[in-house]
Amino acid sequence: MASFNLIQLFYDAMQTPRDVLTPDALSMLQTISQTGSFAAAARELGLVPSSLTYRVRQIEDALDVLLFDRSSRQARMTEAGSELLREAGRLLTEIDAVANRVKRVATGWESQLTIAVDTIVSRSIMMELCEAFFALAPPTRIRLRDETLSGTLEALTSGQADLAIGVGPDATTSAGVKSKPLGNVGFVFAVAPHHPLADAPEPLSDETLQKHRAVAVADSVQRGGGLTFGILNGQDVFTVGSMQAKLDAQLRGLGGGNLPTCMANHYIESGRLVVKKTEADKRQAQIHYAWRSSKAVKVGRALQWWLTQLESATTRNALLQNQGHA
Repeated sequence: MASFNLIQLFYDAMQTPRDVLTPDALSMLQTISQTGSFAAAARELGLVPSSLTYRVRQIEDALDVLLFDRSSRQARMTEAGSELLREAGRLLTEIDAVANRVKRVATGWESQLTIAVDTIVSRSIMMELCEAFFALAPPTRIRLRDETLSGTLEALTSGQADLAIGVGPDATTSAGVKSKPLGNVGFVFAVAPHHPLADAPEPLSDETLQKHRAVAVADSVQRGGGLTFGILNGQDVFTVGSMQAKLDAQLRGLGGGNLPTCMANHYIESGRLVVKKTEADKRQAQIHYAWRSSKAVKVGRALQWWLTQLESATTRNALLQNQGHA
């Protein structure tokens, strides 16, 4: 037994960072950080606390750093530990991506397909398409990302999405991206009947609009200031996270602004919204769908299925016209 312990100690002392920085070890560190203590992490991982502590010390010895501050009861990471955790997330994502590519090569199906969907796109039609996709019983998981304005395209170009539905014309000039038109969307300036602008003389001037709060959808882009439309300098702005939230805010009289005609029509007809003419021209937006394209990488079967559905004019029209009612 003594001889075995000496051999084990010698083996542990000889371990290198490459030996200890395994995917399991990186996932273990993430669990410790997320749970906040060694004991809680051990319970979640199904380990005894001493075994977990031993594994952490192995990593620390191989790297010759302390990963956790042990002066408190909480498992607080040191600066070195935090840096390792940041890199761990990136490395584990890369490993998943490699596995995804290998599976796609073997079967033609992606293990996961992420679709960035602008909030201008009909959610009910997206769910109908997902239902039709799942009816095929494919091995591909679908992940939908809610995005707005330039954030929809950025999700695609940054590699966070495989398909983007509801991007602007700038998608046609993005390197490594293919795009096709989804359709045109018209906008109307509308307010609730009890809003002060409802009875204001038309056309509404910029000076008049500036005195009243505008409702705007936040751009979900991660870098830069993002896009804004219809906001005047010095105007009070109520910023919301989606086009549906913008509609809800305007129905409550919390502000005014441009809404997609297809989304506003039901409420205009029922008298819950009043359309007002403004000095600015009526806004029209050309909407596209886009996907990353490379000669070296074949389009997976899941993405091809979605692209085939989007070839249908009926589907494209429904995605931009069939909006639910709040």
